Amino acid sequence: MAVSELILFRHGKSDWGADADDAQRPLNRRGEESARLMGRMIASADRVPDLVLSSPARRARLTADLAAEAGGWPSPIIEDERLCPGSPRQIVQAVRERAAGIDRVMVVGHEPALSQTASLLLGGASLRMATAAVACVAVEGWEALGPEAGTLLWMVVPRLFPDRRAPSP
Repeated sequence: MAVSELILFRHGKSDWGADADDAQRPLNRRGEESARLMGRMIASADRVPDLVLSSPARRARLTADLAAEAGGWPSPIIEDERLCPGSPRQIVQAVRERAAGIDRVMVVGHEPALSQTASLLLGGASLRMATAAVACVAVEGWEALGPEAGTLLWMVVPRLFPDRRAPSP
């Protein structure tokens, strides 16, 4: 059986000063920079997703769009209402429904749903998904996606790149 990879990507830092409701809150400048940085990092590591599932919240969709643009990803980006704010059950359900025949899926969403999903898949591990953090969990096929089914392959946060630059893809 082939190993599938689920990439969990928390949206970048949002602009709390914007005059917008929660669903329409944009990213601030740091959030935009972090989204681009992580997009380039993912491309340079050759971990580009085959499909991106995004929360429809503006800050999540902007994170997905900016990361894909900066990294040169050809990945389709699909908004899924279940991902805002989301829960582990909803994330697992969305991935299972849309990932048939795909090896690597990215979910761009929110806290605490992403940390809770990682914890569920890893059998109770405690992860803190900072803004723009990306974690990759391997599973033995999407049908196996569930409690204790995953192995953490890697986790990266933007602060690992103090000059805010990642290698170019």
